[in-house]
Amino acid sequence: MIMNRVAGAPISWGVCEVPGWGYQLAPEQVLPEMKDIGLVATEFGPDGFLPRDPAAKAETLRELGLSAVGGFVPVVLHQADHDPLREVDRELDGFVAAGAGTIVLAAVSGLDGYDTRPELDERAWQTLFANLDRVADRARERGVAAALHPHVGTMVENREEVDRVLAGSTVPLCLDTGHLLIGGTDPVELAKAVPERISHTHLKDVDLSVADRVKAGEIAYTDGVRNGLYRPLGAGDIDIAAIVDVLESHGYQGWYTMEQDTILTGKPEGEGPAADVRASVAYLRSLDR
Repeated sequence: MIMNRVAGAPISWGVCEVPGWGYQLAPEQVLPEMKDIGLVATEFGPDGFLPRDPAAKAETLRELGLSAVGGFVPVVLHQADHDPLREVDRELDGFVAAGAGTIVLAAVSGLDGYDTRPELDERAWQTLFANLDRVADRARERGVAAALHPHVGTMVENREEVDRVLAGSTVPLCLDTGHLLIGGTDPVELAKAVPERISHTHLKDVDLSVADRVKAGEIAYTDGVRNGLYRPLGAGDIDIAAIVDVLESHGYQGWYTMEQDTILTGKPEGEGPAADVRASVAYLRSLDR
């Protein structure tokens, strides 16, 4: 059974850390809709979505009957003059207070958004590897597991970069099916190749025709999201069922967070983005049967 390990993510409701991303819904709408759809847990969402005070963050989720899975934390890891531990510790305070088990790290570029990124030299790569292990050690000391999220527009995007991380650090991966595909990695093949290095999963389904345009540089990532890059699970071109099957057959016990990045242009009418999440939940339930 996987449904007791399926979580929501605020970005499926358009809530994102990127400046100017789109209309931002309040937690008073998003979290009850998660609960109504049947989700048992959620990731935290971007800084400021939930209360910043760790105790208040934990209480907000408890009042709604949602468990805290963890959350996506973008951190600069490749700059020798930047120590990420202070900001990671600040985030971990909320994780510990809410009983969240996984900090999902993105090795961000230091630029706004995910449409451009610099190229790393060998020294910067070694700094990134060392910081990954330092952050993972600090998280472990506080009872939280770290996972690296290969992500479009970050320093770990394509398959070569994923393989460098696997060889150069001990940090597990967050298998984000959409970002891996856009970065040129078949998520099914990666799951088969290194199931023991996958500790967290973000499930996205993708319209391959839009993804190919993003990969080719014809449109930026955010424009791809606006143009329908992500689809409800089972309605796109990724074999979600195969990924779940591979992970489960190798003893995966982690969460499946449904995370279909969405951009809202204004307050939604009717059910809004919750409709796609509801369809994705129905698809995952069909896999359980």
